[in-house]
Amino acid sequence: MSTIERGRSLPQVGTSTRNTIARAPETNAAVTPAVQSNVARVVDGFDANKTTSKAAVSGVFTAPAGSKDKVYDGKLVGANGQTFQPGTPLSDIPAVTPRNNPNATGTVIYTNGMMTTKEKQDSELQALADKTGMRAIGIHNATQGFVSDLLQCVKDKLDKGTNPAVDTLADTVYSELKAGRDVHLVGYSQGGLITSRALSDVARRLRIEDGMSKADVEKTMSRLKVETFGAAAGTYPDGPQYVHYINNRDAVPTLFGLGSKGWTPGDLLRHAGKGAQVHYFSEDTVFSGAHSLTGTYLNHRVPFDQARAGQF
Repeated sequence: MSTIERGRSLPQVGTSTRNTIARAPETNAAVTPAVQSNVARVVDGFDANKTTSKAAVSGVFTAPAGSKDKVYDGKLVGANGQTFQPGTPLSDIPAVTPRNNPNATGTVIYTNGMMTTKEKQDSELQALADKTGMRAIGIHNATQGFVSDLLQCVKDKLDKGTNPAVDTLADTVYSELKAGRDVHLVGYSQGGLITSRALSDVARRLRIEDGMSKADVEKTMSRLKVETFGAAAGTYPDGPQYVHYINNRDAVPTLFGLGSKGWTPGDLLRHAGKGAQVHYFSEDTVFSGAHSLTGTYLNHRVPFDQARAGQF
């Protein structure tokens, strides 16, 4: 059976998408932007303005000065900021645990949004573990500055090009399903878009590589629990058990995702997934607060089974 071509080749059944699977965590040295020492010299107005302008756009049009976040793109992230190569068994990754329950059993796999460094994802993993009462493992969606991240979002919407986080998530979900294990996914902002794209990849692989019927694909993928918060995805494949959280004041999901509460013509192009629960709420916040995972969305999150029953 040939592999699926869509900007990249998907692996055959039973093969790995990486030549080497690392079992041990990688060394993550702290990354600190270079700081210039103050020296006694005269700087003319042009040079001073140029320096200020470069600092202003750093992290917007390009990655922040000194940033090496790209090296973590698509890596699995565990406790204490440890990263692991894609393909590492989840059982080999020490997860972030709730601060009030280090012996938690269930595991969520979290994919972050744009403009998020690995260090910021570390704090989001802790917040997610504390809120859900579950162990949390991350798939890192690296940032290279606002414009680069935004262009990647556009490609993800069009299902074009490669995105290491998509590949890692799709491979992880596929492997877990083939092993007969249930999976609980959480995607925030662009992470929800990555989740949608990865799940579509998994559905294609089950259908084409494993020869499953559409009904069998949906039955297999029903073992997936999926939660999205402020996601930028407008469509999701049928099968998984979905719960989508949308703040009506948040432009990301209302303009680029599943829309706001109430029918609009754009809903004809949207699909939350068969049987999905979509929870809309309106929280007045300022600036980016409406889109905040830890400051807004997690405050509205309820236990998964309760949410699936529509009890928010």
